[in-house]
Amino acid sequence: MNILVLNSGSSSLKYQLIDLENEEALAKGLAERIGVRTAEGSCLMHEAKGKKPYNVSADMPNHDVAMDVVFQALTDPEAGAIRDICEISAVGHRVVHGGEGFSQPTLITNETLAEIDKCSELAPLHNPPNLAGIRACRRVMPDVPQVAVFDTAFFTPIPKRAYIYALPYNLYKEYGVRRYGFHGTSHRYVTARARKLLAQTGMDVSEIKIVSCHLGNGCSASAVVGGKPIDTSLGMTPAEGLVMGTRGGDMDPAIIPFLMRRLDMTPDDIDNLINKKSGLLGVSGTSSDMRDIEAKAEAGDERAALAFDIFCYRARKYVGAYAAAMGGIDVIVFTGGIGQNSPAVRNGICEGLGFLGAEIDPRKNDGFRGEGSISKDNARVRIMVIPTDEEKMIARETAEVVSDLMASARR
Repeated sequence: MNILVLNSGSSSLKYQLIDLENEEALAKGLAERIGVRTAEGSCLMHEAKGKKPYNVSADMPNHDVAMDVVFQALTDPEAGAIRDICEISAVGHRVVHGGEGFSQPTLITNETLAEIDKCSELAPLHNPPNLAGIRACRRVMPDVPQVAVFDTAFFTPIPKRAYIYALPYNLYKEYGVRRYGFHGTSHRYVTARARKLLAQTGMDVSEIKIVSCHLGNGCSASAVVGGKPIDTSLGMTPAEGLVMGTRGGDMDPAIIPFLMRRLDMTPDDIDNLINKKSGLLGVSGTSSDMRDIEAKAEAGDERAALAFDIFCYRARKYVGAYAAAMGGIDVIVFTGGIGQNSPAVRNGICEGLGFLGAEIDPRKNDGFRGEGSISKDNARVRIMVIPTDEEKMIARETAEVVSDLMASARR
């Protein structure tokens, strides 16, 4: 079964074609600058297994056109992975926000689309482009089953005490103001992978307590007990919690009305400040990229060093808080672009967590690549690095929905 996995952004379309029999990526690519008028123009970077990279510049004014370009690449005689799009069995779409209505991967229908659209108010930067990608794909493949896999769905089990804000309760009941959580597909994948790896060592993982740290341009931490989440750092929107590339995470909410009055800022100004001008970029004043932050800090840039320290300190506090929430901790998992590739960040976060039994082995941590443990051999808490694979997770969940659909049709 070949599953096409799509992740549609406001000006991008990322994809993988996965052969689910061996969970191997047959092709992957990224269409960029969709609908953006620049001197460079729109482009597609595509690569199929055993083929040379295929890059093409093309006018892509919208996701409909971008989808056509993607399918041309997938079926190209020299650079493609399949002869015809009929070889695609199903399509799995990453959808950021499913609200309270979607707790599982869901077959896409017209009714499903309408409900996802209602959630756009909660994720205005993410759900509309997700919908654009779905509609473009349905136009090209109207008879192929398509499934929405929601970032928020993994966090459905978290208890009310963790997702209700201490605001007037009617704001939750009438407007859906609550914690939803994001990066759920990533947290689901890495915590399941950690449990599998540790079970192979003979560890009882039935009630294992894990803090997973997804660290990239967007960051989140989740507390997961026995495979089920009990809390997560991102909230009603992807702006709460840890320090991120351009988002500041937790702060005193009274800062917002203060700035609006003092600087005559509008709600749009505040939204732009919180989501695009804060975080590593806001503190350092130069970059939202942790690689730049580390390099500048090592060169003596005080604000870059401060941004690095705040990033690690905030994450360390969440690890400690979630250990308290779970009544202990067995594993810390690092994933995401920063979590997988920055020994300095991993060390900075775990520094001082020895009282919990979490101690990094510097020899394992420095230059670590791949998946495995970086904790000291005798440490009570395992510290692991597990590269996330959201596309593989989406493909698996898409196949489950389609298989259930086919089984129902046979009854």
